[in-house]
Amino acid sequence: MAKDVTLADIAAKVGVSNVAVSKALSGKPGVSDELRIRIKQVADRMGYTANPSGKSVVVETGNIGVIIPENYYGYSLSFYGQLYEKVVKTLYNNKYYGIMELLSKEDEQETNIPKVLRDGKVDGLIFMGQMDENYICMMLEKSELPVFFLDTYKPSIALDTVISDGYYGTYLLTDYLIRNGHRKIGFVGNIEATDSIADRFWGYRKALRENHIEFEAKWEIPDRSQYGKIGDKILYGRRELEAYVCNCDSAAQVVIQDLEEMGYSVPEDISVVGFDDFLPVGGGMDADRITSYSVNMERMAEACVESLIKKIKHQKYIEGIQIVTGKIVEKKTVKERN
Repeated sequence: MAKDVTLADIAAKVGVSNVAVSKALSGKPGVSDELRIRIKQVADRMGYTANPSGKSVVVETGNIGVIIPENYYGYSLSFYGQLYEKVVKTLYNNKYYGIMELLSKEDEQETNIPKVLRDGKVDGLIFMGQMDENYICMMLEKSELPVFFLDTYKPSIALDTVISDGYYGTYLLTDYLIRNGHRKIGFVGNIEATDSIADRFWGYRKALRENHIEFEAKWEIPDRSQYGKIGDKILYGRRELEAYVCNCDSAAQVVIQDLEEMGYSVPEDISVVGFDDFLPVGGGMDADRITSYSVNMERMAEACVESLIKKIKHQKYIEGIQIVTGKIVEKKTVKERN
C-alpha cells in the first residue's frame, strides 16, 4: 500500500514550510498567489488527499531554526557560541527546541534557502550575526515562516531584530577615556566589515566631537578581513596615541599583545578598552583584564525568542529594532592621565 502524501512531503518538494503548504491548500492568507498555485500543482502531482474534514492541518514542530554564518561561529568558545547557548536555553524555557544550521559563504552568496526550512522542520527562524544584504532580502521575501534577527542590523532594510547598543556603548567608552585624561585616541575596527562595527565607530566619533577633539584619519585602524577574521597582528609600528577603543575584546587582546611586543605597558603607558566583555576561554589573556562595555547577551536572547514566539502565534510584539543596553565594566587596562 502506498504511503499517504503529507504536508511535509509537499513542503520538502517545493522548498517551503509545512505552514506555507497548509495555508496554500486551505485557502488561507499568508502565501503569494504564485506560490499557492505552485504548491497546489505539486500536491496534485503527488496525489495528495486532504483529511476527511476537507481541511489541511497545520502541525507545529516545536522547533526554531537558528541560522549562523559559519565564519562567525566558533562553538561554545566564541561570542556567537555563547549567544546561541542562551538562545537555546530561552527556547527551552518557552517549550521550544533550537536547531542550529551553519550558513556557508557559498550558500549565502548563492542565496540558498536553509535546509531546516526546506525540510519543514521548524516553526520560525532566527538569523544571528552579520549577513549579506541580498541574502537577508531573499529570506524576508521567500520565507513563509516568521523570521527574527539577532545581533544583525541593516539600516537599509526593515528588520525585526535585537541588537546591542554599539553606538551609545562605544560613545560611553570613548567619553570614559577622555574623562580619564586621554586625548589622542584611536579606533580599532574595520567599519566595512559589519554595520555594528560602523555604529561603534560613529559612537566613538560622537564622543570626540563633543569633547572638541579633532579626529585624524590615521587614528582609524582596521583589525580584520572583509570576511570577519581578526588578524593575528593589528598594530604595525609605534603610534603617537594615548589610548585605543577596540570594537571587541578579541581585537583589544591583539592590540595589547602588539603594544607589549613593542615595549609599551598597558595601562601604564597606553590605555585600551574593548567591547562585549567577552573573551574565548583559553584565548591567552585574563578575561578579567580588559575594561569593556558589557553586552547583556541573556536579555538579547530573551527579547529575540519571546518576540519571535509572539510573531509565530500572531500576537502583538515589538516590531523593528530592539536595542538592549549594557554597561561599562572597569577592569585593568585604563589608567588616569594628568
